[in-house]
Amino acid sequence: MAPYESDDTTAVADADEQRAARRRKAARYVVPAAVLGLAAGTIGLVPALADSGSPDLPKITAQELLEKMAASDVQQLSGTVKISTDLGLPDLGGLEGDLMSGASPSGGEGSSADPSAKLTELASGTHTLRVAADGPDRQKLSLLEDAAEYSLIHNGKDVWGYDSASNEVYHGTVTEGTEQREEKVPATPQDLTDEALKAVDDTTSVTVDGTAQVAGRDAYKLVIEPKQSGSTVGAISVAVDAETGTPLKFTLTPASGGAAVVDAGFTQVSFGKPAASTFDFTPPKGAKVTEEGSVEAPEHSQHPEEEELAEGLEGLNVIGEGWTSVAVLDSGAEGAASGAGRGDMGELGAAGGFLGSLGDEVKGKFGSGTVFETRLVNALITDDGKVYVGAVTKEALVKAADSGK
Repeated sequence: MAPYESDDTTAVADADEQRAARRRKAARYVVPAAVLGLAAGTIGLVPALADSGSPDLPKITAQELLEKMAASDVQQLSGTVKISTDLGLPDLGGLEGDLMSGASPSGGEGSSADPSAKLTELASGTHTLRVAADGPDRQKLSLLEDAAEYSLIHNGKDVWGYDSASNEVYHGTVTEGTEQREEKVPATPQDLTDEALKAVDDTTSVTVDGTAQVAGRDAYKLVIEPKQSGSTVGAISVAVDAETGTPLKFTLTPASGGAAVVDAGFTQVSFGKPAASTFDFTPPKGAKVTEEGSVEAPEHSQHPEEEELAEGLEGLNVIGEGWTSVAVLDSGAEGAASGAGRGDMGELGAAGGFLGSLGDEVKGKFGSGTVFETRLVNALITDDGKVYVGAVTKEALVKAADSGK
């Protein structure tokens, strides 16, 4: 076996206990997910500096590298990252931002400093961020814009969001239970890697493919690939810091080829202690302050939004396994995929009609339906109101619907 090759899928199981312990004590690089209120996948897309060399490092197997990552306990860091995401979504003239943030297309009340809306901008395009962390109680993320800056700061019990363009401030507090919730949202190469490793099973190949240099640091390249056909995921590559075991770069390439869907990594990083003043914040004079109040969550309880989502997905089933699994939900909206339905699509109104026109009609044993495609996640809505969603091809969705489950 070549020095950098190993298919140690069992390594993930071996490292589960260590990884769980690390998660409990590792620093979070951005503010708690309970305050962000973002769906996983809308944030944490942090692109990487291009590899600038292949350093000569000691040989390591996939299992050894996974164990090194699980044992990593980085508590402090600061750095600059760039965010580049290409899901292949159509240009909706700004409507996509409203839909992702949950805002009404016709407008509505709210603060521009509210992170649940502001940070959805990271779901597309390229952005530059500054991040800093000093233990589990102090993190800062700043989104740099052309002539403005948006900052999100967690310092003790306080969480502040500040939009310099509008001079608006968001203020919330976090209490016991936040740590459980903050692990729900991937927000850095570390978080994205943790999410990817959760998908590793016997349908996955895990190997080490040489070395790289990212943000001036030597790293090993961990490669995660589906063994099954039908997945839209081609491969996930993670550059793991050789010294600390911290993921520095996360790249997800689609099975269809072309540019990465997510390219996430540090362009500059330091593992030293940030200055305490980094996490200080006082609302500027004249700023409009929106108080969100305390976000309470007893241990093991769900965030309110998660509880609502769970209630709405009571009829959810899963077809298949591994990387080609498909989630199935019966919406109860018969005719939703038909011509009339596509011009209506419930509460979305005209916006729904526009979105519906972007789908492709398909037919199968299940009847008729409409497939909506991105470069990663695809969805099939059938005329009988069922919704099939997964990181799988159009053909795989039709096959799932034809299975009759």
